[in-house]
Amino acid sequence: MFCIETKNLTHRFSSSETVLSNINLMVPEGSIYGFLGPNGAGKTTTLRLILGLLKKQTGDISVFDKPFHLNRIEILQSTGSLIETPSLYGHLTAIENLTVSQKIYQCPKERMTEVLKLVGLENTGKKKASQFSLGMKQRLSIAVALLPNPSLLILDEPTNGLDPNGIIEIRELLKKLNQEKGITILVSSHLLSEIEKLVTHVGIINKGQMMFQGTLDELLNKQRESSCIVFDTNDAIKTAEIFKENDITAETKDGKSIVSIIEKEKIAVLTEQLVKSKVKIYEISTIKNDLESIFMDITNN
Repeated sequence: MFCIETKNLTHRFSSSETVLSNINLMVPEGSIYGFLGPNGAGKTTTLRLILGLLKKQTGDISVFDKPFHLNRIEILQSTGSLIETPSLYGHLTAIENLTVSQKIYQCPKERMTEVLKLVGLENTGKKKASQFSLGMKQRLSIAVALLPNPSLLILDEPTNGLDPNGIIEIRELLKKLNQEKGITILVSSHLLSEIEKLVTHVGIINKGQMMFQGTLDELLNKQRESSCIVFDTNDAIKTAEIFKENDITAETKDGKSIVSIIEKEKIAVLTEQLVKSKVKIYEISTIKNDLESIFMDITNN
């Protein structure tokens, strides 16, 4: 079952500006879904449409397997969100900020203490939100989103502007919410290296179009497919001949022989044959395209 599903979602800000084009987003229930794309790709617009913050123009949106436009209130009662920057009252403490939202959500007062503990802000006392670090503000905003005890959490760039420690804090918090509370999380970001450590599923959007959607493992397989092994020897011609004898196609570049990823056993055999042929081996190295390189390849193509 998909917790969120959009079909042919299209949105225009003007007749000449199509922001989203036929977006088919599928967020599995119980997943942490990383929604990735460069700035201006359409991530925030998609999230705003899912939450009803923008009026839908074309396409369908379902949340919890229910049409959003027919079940708006029910869906939003089970959804927590943080879109763009935290919306907090700087002159209020953490508990006072939560009290404002608690009255709106009409949830038990005990819930405020629970969520503060969950995000690690239970000991902030009378400290005003304006005195919080950016990481603390992000955590307090997530605490507000968690007040109604949601089944779905939608976060737009939750680590924006955070230092490395703040990023780790948010990442571990989201993992905990997903694993211990069973909350489905849709998180948008342009930081692919960080998302890799967090998500189970990935969607990549660029210029309003979905470029990739699937599990993190499927994206990692693209990394393996584009990786290669480089043999740096003193005789590229002889090296290529030996590779050909072993039914391995090699590309020669800057005097080095480049082959696709092969088994370790095969590398050992090739090395042995090169040595027997008196070819000097300076280096054997593996070049792996990291996920950011794959991301660039996908969005550029």
